[in-house]
Amino acid sequence: MLSVAERLAILAERDRWADPRAAGVEALKAVQEHQGWVSDEALAEAAGVLGMPVAELDGVATFYNLIFRKPVGRHVILVCDSVSCWVLGQESLYAALQERLGIAPGQTTADGRFTLLPVCCLGQCERAPAVLIDGEPVGDVTTEGLDTLLEQYP
Repeated sequence: MLSVAERLAILAERDRWADPRAAGVEALKAVQEHQGWVSDEALAEAAGVLGMPVAELDGVATFYNLIFRKPVGRHVILVCDSVSCWVLGQESLYAALQERLGIAPGQTTADGRFTLLPVCCLGQCERAPAVLIDGEPVGDVTTEGLDTLLEQYP
């Protein structure tokens, strides 16, 4: 299941640490970078490469909310629901995103284009309300500008 490139990336991270388990997050990120998410099989193989129990690496994977344990769309939209974003219109923005995409939080559009997820804070309070799309922060998002924003992600 793991490609040669994934194994090499995991081994490189493992070799950076005295305790190979310290490379757990980076190993999961390497798998996700190549596969888009971390399947049970890939997680088990990564744990084997690191020489750690599968349950321990699964604990790491489920702790971090940016490690995806099920398939996601080509573009992942994380909607900040911090107090700053909430005060400045996060609820209406989130509702408009759900309506335009035709999905609920945690779901992926039928065409596999977008996955919509909440996130507790993006550290973009000065640009609230904010979203993170494919790892890039976008601030001052308005419901009126959603169509233009979404068009940027084919």
